[in-house]
Amino acid sequence: MKAYKNAGFLGGKDARPIRILSEFLEPLSRFKYYGVRDIIVFFGSARIKRPVEAKAALRAVQRKVSRHARAGRSLKEELKSAEVAVAMARYYSEAVELAKLLTAWSMKLRQKNRFVVCTGGGPGIMEAANKGAILAGGRSIGLNIALPAEQFPNPFISPELNFEFHYFFMRKYWFMYLGKALVAFPGGFGTLDELMELLTLRQTGKIKKKMTVILYGKEFWEQTVNFAELRRLGMISRSDLKLFQFADSPAEAFKLLREGLSSNYPEEAPF
Repeated sequence: MKAYKNAGFLGGKDARPIRILSEFLEPLSRFKYYGVRDIIVFFGSARIKRPVEAKAALRAVQRKVSRHARAGRSLKEELKSAEVAVAMARYYSEAVELAKLLTAWSMKLRQKNRFVVCTGGGPGIMEAANKGAILAGGRSIGLNIALPAEQFPNPFISPELNFEFHYFFMRKYWFMYLGKALVAFPGGFGTLDELMELLTLRQTGKIKKKMTVILYGKEFWEQTVNFAELRRLGMISRSDLKLFQFADSPAEAFKLLREGLSSNYPEEAPF
């Protein structure tokens, strides 16, 4: 049997370098074939629900509460969580709208396949951004990764640009290598990990290219990460606070992204 047909070998530890290289070469081949050379990355929680889903879940909990004269602690916590989920669901709708605006704008540019919306390919904010791009009539990219829970390809990824990774660092490579802008919606460990890694790469000059970075939802981000305190304690410098901007609406984020992308990557320049 030829070595490259030996599934046992290719799946073993000795072939790990081959598997890693495959997650570089196979996406590279597909991106080149479909003419994708730059992307707008959307980060955000997989747990943020569609508004209709969040409202239905809240109504179900409210019915449970109404059936109990005295709601116990666990039921009260369930009700509070459902109410929070409804409040957070607005970010799903706003991610759809922002992706639609960006895709409609990019499709009017002379150069094709510029600034394609790209997500981690899963549910929540990722689904919302992919959905917005498709609703605008464009393509959308999903860089999925195999995880025990939460992660599965959402139905709004262009089939030809639906990828699945095993190695986190190879997935991150493609976000950073093709990314010309990034929008970070509210999220948990995964969003924080990817955002902080990008900011660190930019802070240390490991990424030389210009990138527009938007933190969507100023109140969420300032409550979650105390940037001002990091600056006060000398953990970051004043100039580090210029690595990103805040936005609180699709229109505001779109304006900042369009201005940044148009300035950093004008149409007549190679990209």
